[in-house]
Amino acid sequence: MKKILPIVLILSALVVGLQAQSVQVKMDPIIGSMLEQHTANNKAEATVAGWRVQILATTNRQRLESVQQSFRYHYPNVPVDWMHDRPYYKLQAGAFRTKQDALRLKYILSREYEGLYLVRDDAISKTELLNYY
Repeated sequence: MKKILPIVLILSALVVGLQAQSVQVKMDPIIGSMLEQHTANNKAEATVAGWRVQILATTNRQRLESVQQSFRYHYPNVPVDWMHDRPYYKLQAGAFRTKQDALRLKYILSREYEGLYLVRDDAISKTELLNYY
């Protein structure tokens, strides 16, 4: 009992001491309004600039659809889509904010696909961004 009493007293003092600590941030109202405006602008913008990995560029749409189907089977968690930029059909995978993140996916895919390269995309939706790989 003599050993428990000092431990209980020390623990209760620590708990009281931890509860008494608080941090108050004083911010200039102008800075606060600028921060709110910046946050609102970011929320209002639906797209961001980023990077994708281009897997294929071909004039044969059937080949594009075949490669796309195979890609979706092997990598179900990576979004893949194609675009038609006459005369080519371009198959692109992933959506990354940084080039370094896109390079990781390119490295993984280079074992199975050849001729991969990174492309810049200025209209990636925020929900489409990938944060793994």
